[in-house]
Amino acid sequence: MSENLNEFNADELQAPEWLNDDFFLKVLINCENKTSKIILNNAKISPASMKGDHYASVMFRALLDYDLDGVAQTKSVIVKTMPEMEGHKKEMLGKSNIFETEINMYTDVIPRFEQILRDCGDNTVLGAPCLYSSLQPEQVIVFEDLVPSGYEVVRDRVLNETEVKAAYEKLAKWHAVSYKIGLEEPHYFDELRRGIFTLSNIVDEPFITDGIINFVDMLKATPSLQEYLPYFEAMKPNLFEKCRASFAEYREAPRENACYALCHGDFHSKNMMFKYQNESRELKDVMLLDFQISYFGPLVNDLIYSLYCLLDENLRLEFNAMLYYYYTVFKSTLIKIGYNGTLPTLMQLRLDYYRCKDFEIFLVVTFLPMWYAMNDKIDGVETVMTSGDFRRRLYYSKDYIKYLEQALPRYLHLGYLED
Repeated sequence: MSENLNEFNADELQAPEWLNDDFFLKVLINCENKTSKIILNNAKISPASMKGDHYASVMFRALLDYDLDGVAQTKSVIVKTMPEMEGHKKEMLGKSNIFETEINMYTDVIPRFEQILRDCGDNTVLGAPCLYSSLQPEQVIVFEDLVPSGYEVVRDRVLNETEVKAAYEKLAKWHAVSYKIGLEEPHYFDELRRGIFTLSNIVDEPFITDGIINFVDMLKATPSLQEYLPYFEAMKPNLFEKCRASFAEYREAPRENACYALCHGDFHSKNMMFKYQNESRELKDVMLLDFQISYFGPLVNDLIYSLYCLLDENLRLEFNAMLYYYYTVFKSTLIKIGYNGTLPTLMQLRLDYYRCKDFEIFLVVTFLPMWYAMNDKIDGVETVMTSGDFRRRLYYSKDYIKYLEQALPRYLHLGYLED
């Protein structure tokens, strides 16, 4: 482990007592040939990620040395579990269903998606291999470690256009397969209906509820933006409910001709790992991670989220081209997997995008100032999530206000600020 312990999350510095040899032997028995004789010789545990990579779980890397039928073997695995250290993270996530969702995704949904693609000659891999999962006595998922296979998390820089297009390509295939299943087997995704706006412990968090309040206060104090104050004052009482309704739309009030699919739910760069050629650094693959808040709903919600949580300011200007690229992959995948219905048009996606404009406004007034802070490493995610004073200060960031001076006129001209 690095000598600088500040690089890691505090709750990942010490593994829980149950993460012991007996547990790892159980994992090995589960993922190796059941008739093999396995002897675990050593398990070296360390944090699996850097501070700021994630928040809604605790993750460890374990390097396992073992004998398999008398032959020495090593395997590196990633253990993902619920927080046990007392504090905000445990309180927020303790009663959520995020592990039920993610286990369902890795054990049922992703394998089925990949098989559908393989059946038509597409060997796309959508998720890391899941080696073990359980909800009792602990909520835990164990994955194959992707690092030995050459994958890495992009840190300390924004994604480039090639990386972003690779991510959209994988998302488009994911959406296409789920779009077809959703129409043919409408009950298949019944257990995946709870996006972030339906998780009670999360939606009651001040970082969610206070965003529009802090934003309006900032508008009052910023002369260059005060003309937009009446619009956001009018939005203040209902913005959250409109977002919730968008996420629940498929269950509560589905619309004819709307495009529904299984949304990733948290489609940003830290939930991806990239693989490059060793010397040329040419991109070979991207792997999607973290399906804890995946849900079936308007597929454009993933695209809207990506605009602010995946793209930097320069690539946002190219979003129309990115959306077109996504759509071409989405459409071609539907054809490839044998979808026989009327193909959605790009205009349908654009109409859905506009219809879900309240979610975009919500992201700009709630998530974007925090995203600036986390990308600039102003402070840790814990501070962003727990300190109201700190979050309020983020709204007065020069970069954030500069972006709003460009974005708010565009929203006005597009009709986003109208009720």
